[in-house]
Amino acid sequence: MTVDSAASTGAARTPRKRTAASKTAKKSPGRTAAAKGKSDLVQLLTPEGERVKNTEYDKYVADITDDALRGLYRDMVMARRFDAEAVTLQRQGELGLWPSLLGQEAAQVGSARATRDDDYVFPTYREHGVAWCRGVEPENLLGMFRGVNNGGWDPNTNNFHLYTIVIGSQTLHATGYAMGIAKDGADSAVIAYFGDGASSQGDVAESFTFSAVYNAPVVFFCQNNQWAISEPTEKQTRVPLYQRAQGFGFPGVRVDGNDVLACLAVTRWALERARAGEGPTLVEAFTYRMGAHTTSDDPTKYRADEERVAWEAKDPILRLRAYLENHTDTGAEFFTDLETESETLGRRVREAVRGMKDPDRMAMFEHGYADGHALVDEERAQFAAYQASFAEEGA
Repeated sequence: MTVDSAASTGAARTPRKRTAASKTAKKSPGRTAAAKGKSDLVQLLTPEGERVKNTEYDKYVADITDDALRGLYRDMVMARRFDAEAVTLQRQGELGLWPSLLGQEAAQVGSARATRDDDYVFPTYREHGVAWCRGVEPENLLGMFRGVNNGGWDPNTNNFHLYTIVIGSQTLHATGYAMGIAKDGADSAVIAYFGDGASSQGDVAESFTFSAVYNAPVVFFCQNNQWAISEPTEKQTRVPLYQRAQGFGFPGVRVDGNDVLACLAVTRWALERARAGEGPTLVEAFTYRMGAHTTSDDPTKYRADEERVAWEAKDPILRLRAYLENHTDTGAEFFTDLETESETLGRRVREAVRGMKDPDRMAMFEHGYADGHALVDEERAQFAAYQASFAEEGA
């Protein structure tokens, strides 16, 4: 019996009059919980770019110089430019699909820059900013979406796993890997990225259970962009997502996902706990998906423009730019040069995608079985004959 069905059964046995307040709470529990959780939001930079002191997390960014802040700004700008080019390429028919990160640059860059080279990262399919910070060439991210490969990079080169399309399953991979390195005695950590929609998957709950029981050195980084495709967070949870960690026996924290400095500080803290043998942490980066879920989606059909406009005022890039302009010696030349660099990246990516060669059609029959398989051999022969028929028709 589910919680909802148990509650309805109890109500039937003991009828009572519901007040207007209880009706409102029952209708939209997520909104009430989310509003309550905002007081717990860790923020170091306001949307206007002003520094906020935080006695608990300031020490985790005490070493961040003005040059380092400019580096974080560059990361976000380059990630956004790459993402915009990928969206354009898809619209031009060069990619089959593209999941945009627009609006989530601070969450990704801040958390990724908190990792060490020997930490291992398990992404979903939207972590383009994380990939950038881990040194994965942007062009390599596009091969899968063009249909020419299954990933395009060696995960062990940058300790950055291939993109995972199955929602939430990478948290299981991350937990198992973390349990393994703990048994090996390594002092590195693991970070697993997923979204608010994935938090409703059973794989994520199972990962929480195993990581807690085995004290695995893993950070679960949830980018709560508030929409699981067309489903708002309020339809998935009655409490802020970070509070779910309490039920599994490890800490959770909610951070302003549009504040790159806060994301850096909180993730550093969580990874430090993991490396020290203190087990898992759930970080909920409260942010917003300013674009579509993917290029096959139309967000105007399920959310109001006013909501998007309100979040555009909290743009993570504009926030850090305001701080750099008002509180550092960063001049206009820095921003001009970065704009030129980002445009160069866009052209490079465009040329690389259009120059990608089609894969060997017969390659899909390889590596399915270690010792070969009669049925696969038969299918390979049939497909080869089918392909040959096109050449014969053109002769």
